[in-house]
Amino acid sequence: MTATTTAGLADRTSELLRSLGAEPLLPSAPNSGEARAARSPVTGETLGLVPVTVTAEEAVTAAASAFAEWSTVPAPVRGAVVRELGELLREHKSALGELVSIEAGKIVSEGLGEVQEMIDICDFGVGLSRQLHGSTIATERPGHRMMEQWHPLGVVAVITAFNFPVAVWSWNTVLALVAGDTVVWKPSEKTPVTAIAVQALADEAARRAGVDLPVTQLVLGERDAGEALVDDLRVALVSATGSTRMGREVAPRVAARFGRVLLELGGNNAAIVCPSADLDLTVRGIVFSAVGTAGQRCTSLRRAIVHESVADDLVDRLAAAYATLPIGSPLDPDTLVGPLIDEDAYTAFAAALDEARADGGIVVTGGERVDGPGVGSADGAAGGVYVRPAVVRMPAQTAVMRRETFGPILYVVTYTDLGDAIAVHNDVPQGLSSSIFTTDLREAERFLSPSGSDCGIANVNIGPSGAEIGGAFGGEKETGGGRESGSDAWKAYMRRTTNTVNYSSELPLAQGVTFGSPARSAGSAR
Repeated sequence: MTATTTAGLADRTSELLRSLGAEPLLPSAPNSGEARAARSPVTGETLGLVPVTVTAEEAVTAAASAFAEWSTVPAPVRGAVVRELGELLREHKSALGELVSIEAGKIVSEGLGEVQEMIDICDFGVGLSRQLHGSTIATERPGHRMMEQWHPLGVVAVITAFNFPVAVWSWNTVLALVAGDTVVWKPSEKTPVTAIAVQALADEAARRAGVDLPVTQLVLGERDAGEALVDDLRVALVSATGSTRMGREVAPRVAARFGRVLLELGGNNAAIVCPSADLDLTVRGIVFSAVGTAGQRCTSLRRAIVHESVADDLVDRLAAAYATLPIGSPLDPDTLVGPLIDEDAYTAFAAALDEARADGGIVVTGGERVDGPGVGSADGAAGGVYVRPAVVRMPAQTAVMRRETFGPILYVVTYTDLGDAIAVHNDVPQGLSSSIFTTDLREAERFLSPSGSDCGIANVNIGPSGAEIGGAFGGEKETGGGRESGSDAWKAYMRRTTNTVNYSSELPLAQGVTFGSPARSAGSAR
């Protein structure tokens, strides 16, 4: 890393916010009860104070009021706001991507990639605004027509995590806006600055589209702000991204008031490596999936289930590749592994490695903490939290492997029979993403079959991370069952009505039911 890559992060953050049309952070000051400190994992330093201006109650009130009018706006007109947002994101991609790197610790290409993902979903949403189609259904009754329509749902609360601080908001918000919903966003308390920037762009997009309704709202705060959204009867859908533990609390509370939930929770993703696998390709796929975003993606590769005939060779190749990984400031374009988000993440990382060793695991490479930029900085920060990604050979799949550790640890176990490998693959509580590396068509198809991977995402010859927006994103089991982004995920943000129209002069009942003749009944009564 160079000395200039981390110099003046607080000042640079304010510059970026201004360029994005947002107010800069307040100067850092102690004992401020009206603002919360924002920090950068790059150096550990404080970026400034984030003012808290709108409560969850106020935001939902504004969103509920706006919904009454917004839901009546034609969908293609609603798509105009999304189109303007996409254009603004193209215009400000570099600035917003840099802000993602500063606040979330993503390397340069990943920060830019996250903004590109927002642009892509905007393109998808603009097209979707003219394709919110229903169905015409065959009816058994003559002179009748039956159809389905999709209508706006209401206020959507979007609760996002730190690791994708802006993209996940866009997955939800673009679809919700096109569907005719209004949105209240509660970002992670670890990444409020990027949220402020995105909200400013969303406001400008609405202004350019001629919309003067508060169709998107931002609520900054801690857990209590999220709980207020979860419990508010006016919130029709809560889309929450985070840990399985969080999901266990959110789901029953929303269900108790008969609201809807869309949950994107933990992932514990694996790759099966078969004897026929192209190992050069496999190594590239594994390394990116395991160490990208410092292992802090919900789709990060955490388990490699490798055929015993190629295991030694693969592990040697991985160790050699890991040894070349540049670790340091994510703002340096040469860096491939940036920081963990905070000290708690390192504690979990170290504890998982200790448990793996106790279970008989051998750390082949990595696991050490390394110095990062910012140590001994002017504001007393301890510096960013940086580690060397670890590869650990395990004798079998143990308890530590069945839990999600949000850090760059790759566990390797071996297998002899593909059926056993699939059983090990599925023997975890989570079910988000999965992959198999093979050049054998039968092995690939078996993995994709109903008796193969039990995850919401199953890939062949690519790792489990790096999903495109065109497909629905989400997983099964403790991952929560929700689907966001592409395909028909838009249906989660709308309500379905089934309509039957009688254009005849008769009144036949379904299933051949007869209920007498009203005319005869009236005559006999006389």
